[in-house]
Amino acid sequence: MTSRPTDSPRRTAYEILQRVEDGAYADVVLDTILKRSRLDLRDRGLVTELVYGILRLLGRVDFALAQFCDRPLHRLQPEVLWLLRLGAYQLLELDRVPAHAAVNSTVGLARELELDEAAGFINAVLRSLDRGQAEIPWPPPEKIKPYLQHVCSQPVWLAKEVMRQLPNVEARALGESLAGSPPLTLRVNRLKVGRDGFLTALAEAGHQAHPCSYAAEGVTLDQRGENSLPGDAEGWYQVQDEASILMAHLLDVSPGQRILDACAAPGGKTTHVAALTDNRAEIIALDKYPRRVELIEQGAQRLGCSAVVARQWDLTEPADFLEAQSFDRVLLDAPCSGLGVLRRNPEGRWNKSPVNLKELAVLQRQILENIAPLVKPGGKLLYSVCTFSHIETDAIIDSFLEDHPEFGLERLAEQFSADWGGLFTDKGSLRSYPHRHDGMDAFFAARVVRCD
Repeated sequence: MTSRPTDSPRRTAYEILQRVEDGAYADVVLDTILKRSRLDLRDRGLVTELVYGILRLLGRVDFALAQFCDRPLHRLQPEVLWLLRLGAYQLLELDRVPAHAAVNSTVGLARELELDEAAGFINAVLRSLDRGQAEIPWPPPEKIKPYLQHVCSQPVWLAKEVMRQLPNVEARALGESLAGSPPLTLRVNRLKVGRDGFLTALAEAGHQAHPCSYAAEGVTLDQRGENSLPGDAEGWYQVQDEASILMAHLLDVSPGQRILDACAAPGGKTTHVAALTDNRAEIIALDKYPRRVELIEQGAQRLGCSAVVARQWDLTEPADFLEAQSFDRVLLDAPCSGLGVLRRNPEGRWNKSPVNLKELAVLQRQILENIAPLVKPGGKLLYSVCTFSHIETDAIIDSFLEDHPEFGLERLAEQFSADWGGLFTDKGSLRSYPHRHDGMDAFFAARVVRCD
């Protein structure tokens, strides 16, 4: 019996990729489509692998295709190019998919989509790729820029940014890390369960997991079993990368404080702050969009974080409803380029440019200017971003401190466990990288204190 088009994992992946090219977010459209899909668990996994894998390795896939295509890829009909990418990714990266299945399914999908005239061309290119992939002239690691572009799948501007940040050996390692899949990390909700108890429950449910290296509440899943994760409905955990988990610790919170999370959605850090203060702090969480405020509220309810009050506000304008110098702690997890989470949001490498980074830096400074007056004397402000670009990290803090002598930069390395030593820069800020720090996302964080 022939599957209906909506039951085909390859067609589903193709349609998602088309929507991402039109500007949709991969994670959002993937989640939406899979929720209403009738695909079984295995096929859902294939869809996810195809979508995220192709977007992560688009540069690598296109480099390989270009060796066997008799015309420039940019001149191909977009629908044909995406089909070629779909087939090529399976040939290059998915050992469990036989070559004949990768080719035939792609050609069949072309016919299903009424691209009959292109089916022969697609068949010829993919069969040539299958026969000749061992001879593809991949750039060697020593040629760092083409290696980052064509092997690690980075656009030219991103390859240059990585090379500016790190020496070549580390640039290569970071590039390779960003081209791979991220770990699945969970923050154990200490309001409901301890980490040891949660690890035991995971093992009893058939999952393999281990404690994170840095985050005391962090658990990394090594292999998921067939059962659902324990404690989901009860709020035992929050999906959150280890680097993100560290941010609430860096904020240095205590019960009784008044705390502002300035750009809070979806609320992972907000609810962690609530847990660290045992729901005995006043926590105000702001976000620009009403729907994202709802996400904060839903997450807080699920995790039992009763201290959180969420409100919609666009912090490109001063929050005039908040009293000046009234917060002990302020967290600004600022809107950023997301270069540190490209494994999770892989389309980001293709839909951003240096111009976007400059625009984001202006926005980051604007928000900083609007929240700095809210910090009490002796209070602390943590600026964090999930990126590594200089313009969004050190440059922001340096310019802010130059304009605000009432604030001073704190050396975080002096205040946290020696086990965290490798996370801090000479200036005292935090910089994490997946290739250095057990696979966690690339984050930056700096903490300033109001001295007056």
